[in-house]
Amino acid sequence: MSQTLPSGSLSGKTALVTGSSRGIGADTVRYFAEAGANVVINFRNKAPRAEKLAAQLRELGVEALVVGADLTDPASVQAMFDEVERTFGGLDILVLNASGGMESGMAEDYALLLNRDAQVNVLETALPLLRDDARVVFVTSHQAHFIRTTPTMPEYEPVALSKRAGEDALRERIPALEERGIGFTVVSGDMIEGTITATLLERANPGAIAARREDAGKLYNVSEFAAEVARAAVDPVPAENTRLVGDTASFGGE
Repeated sequence: MSQTLPSGSLSGKTALVTGSSRGIGADTVRYFAEAGANVVINFRNKAPRAEKLAAQLRELGVEALVVGADLTDPASVQAMFDEVERTFGGLDILVLNASGGMESGMAEDYALLLNRDAQVNVLETALPLLRDDARVVFVTSHQAHFIRTTPTMPEYEPVALSKRAGEDALRERIPALEERGIGFTVVSGDMIEGTITATLLERANPGAIAARREDAGKLYNVSEFAAEVARAAVDPVPAENTRLVGDTASFGGE
């Protein structure tokens, strides 16, 4: 994994990435630590993996706090941020990366609960800790971002609709964030090879990844996409607060 942010560029800063014990979240939090930030690794049920990652990042000379939280449980979210405040006093970067909805055995409204309601609650709960020049990044997919104009696979549609609902709800808070000087960026990516979502889609719809790769010409892998997420937290906020990663030619307008 190559370094994406200049070494030391985030010294003295603190970054929290939801769902960061594995995948895109883990690589994103690693990029922040490599740039000198103290980091908060959030997980739902992968404690050993989160602790292993934290141990690796501490070797870089930064502090790494591991906090388990169920993002759909407001009390659990509040407890997470209470621990962040006790440890670091505040927060400079919040990356809303955790999402889901394709898991089996969940309630019918789980996707909306996690991808919309929980995202808004995490941001609202974090607000008192966010420093006045903080940055918030929401991670989504083209399949969700463009769902209003471009159909997606039936297996993914409930997730896509719920993630777009979450994006819309968060965007409503941009004026209030800007009043405090807090930047907000949506990072939307094409299908990412190696993610849990891509694996589940491939299982439900064999050949989906190869077909999308052929259409797009290239698919980003986890590390490459995580680098874009990390950069979104430090680069100037883009037009329309949106950073598109990967091919968008086969998607209609928003």
